Amino acid sequence: MKNEKKRLTTATGIPYTEHENSMTVGPRGPVLLQDFILHEKLAHFNRERIPERVVHAKGTGAYGKFTVTNDITAFTKAKLFNTFGKETKVFVRFSTVGGEKGSADAERDPRGFAVKFYTEDGNWDLTGNNTPVFFIKDPKKFPDFIHTQKRDPKTNCKSPTMMWDFWSLNPESMHQVLILMSDRGTPFSHRYMHGFGSHTFSFINHKNEKFWVKFHFVSMQGIKNFTDEEATVMKGKDPDHAQRDLVEAISNGEFPKWELKVQIMPEEEAKTYRWNPFDLTKVWPHKDYPLIPVGVMELNEIPENYFAEVEQAAFSPANVVEGMSYSPDKMLQGRLLAYPDAHRYRLGVNYEQLKVNKCPFEVTNYHRDGMMRVDENGGSEPNYMPNSFDQVFADFNYKQQPMHLDSMLADWYDRNGHGEDDHYMQPGILFRDVMDENAKRHTINNIIKAMSGITGPKKDEIVMRALYHWHRVDINLGRAISRGLGVMSDPFELPVERKEKPLPVN
Repeated sequence: MKNEKKRLTTATGIPYTEHENSMTVGPRGPVLLQDFILHEKLAHFNRERIPERVVHAKGTGAYGKFTVTNDITAFTKAKLFNTFGKETKVFVRFSTVGGEKGSADAERDPRGFAVKFYTEDGNWDLTGNNTPVFFIKDPKKFPDFIHTQKRDPKTNCKSPTMMWDFWSLNPESMHQVLILMSDRGTPFSHRYMHGFGSHTFSFINHKNEKFWVKFHFVSMQGIKNFTDEEATVMKGKDPDHAQRDLVEAISNGEFPKWELKVQIMPEEEAKTYRWNPFDLTKVWPHKDYPLIPVGVMELNEIPENYFAEVEQAAFSPANVVEGMSYSPDKMLQGRLLAYPDAHRYRLGVNYEQLKVNKCPFEVTNYHRDGMMRVDENGGSEPNYMPNSFDQVFADFNYKQQPMHLDSMLADWYDRNGHGEDDHYMQPGILFRDVMDENAKRHTINNIIKAMSGITGPKKDEIVMRALYHWHRVDINLGRAISRGLGVMSDPFELPVERKEKPLPVN
């Protein structure tokens, strides 16, 4: 019981009395080495901080439930979807991407949107962002990209020069950069943004037919963003506003909800679709593959202890359950390795035994020992397989379907080679056809402000390179940014099919 009296003890359960006074020689004398309580307190304090996440360090989380509202059993045999009204417990962690643990919630940054479903077939982790695309499409580039979002190795300050140098040298980034520079780059709070699995995954149905799938969490609170000026004010007013907003909303019974929807692409159509359906810098337009409703996710419980249940939460896209699988998405393939590896480094090899990560249903394996083993370590059971003593067996009803691969040579293919180099059409459509005039104006001003931070001897080269890409995304977008930066736009004149009036810059 929370309120029952308990004796003060050491970590080994030994009761003690002197919690505030060290053992000394006389009232002013030196401290004695034998005061083991002092050593235990200081030694534990020195180790209170586990390594923070390299990315997604600043975050918040909550428990809730997912309820099935529509039938998608034609596409997947995953048990959590098999019954109308079925409820599955979830844990969700929201985060910023580039900042440290003490950074502000209102920074211009993508937001992590990770969901852990505690299903009877094991934990399913859907680890995504609040954007449907990302800056890069090959995992080899990820460390370099993240380095540009962190701190300059010389000044230890954030560097717009590093960011824009990388983006301008990697035009595949333009789609995500455009979203980041819009007001969607500064969400009002975690409750008022969509979430996306971003990658392409696969569904397998009872006939063992495969479908490619993208996951969308649509905010039932609506979308609400800060302007750049509002975000700047909030960073100084309350750096933890998004954390506070989620805690207060749930505490007040205002449970945030998202509708889970999917896009389904038949396996064969991927071979001839106009864009690579496994390219993380691209979306599947809804007119080609409409959103299909699946269910509703509600968050209704704040964790009792932030460190134990949020800081130690570990998600991995490798964790899929029967009826789901992966795809040839290169970034996804890289994350299948990188995420569990990061957790083993940060939390220890037995991180799945921690409460927030532990599957509440059956877990049977031959893993033994290792740092931070918190269960019975397999007891006296054998630690090898096959053996003559236990009754553990492999259930072949859960055998994963084979992945059909093209019979091509293994090689290092150019990620932006022929047929993979259309970096401008989708961001151009987003700017011209999706954004309203107000959104366009804010986006232009945010880009101008961000690019104005580029400094150093390579400034002009980086600015001109970035402007070249903006002009190719949309001629009027490029011209407006050029005017805002005081750069003549004539060198960037490009043939375009549609002419539109110049956009104003505030």
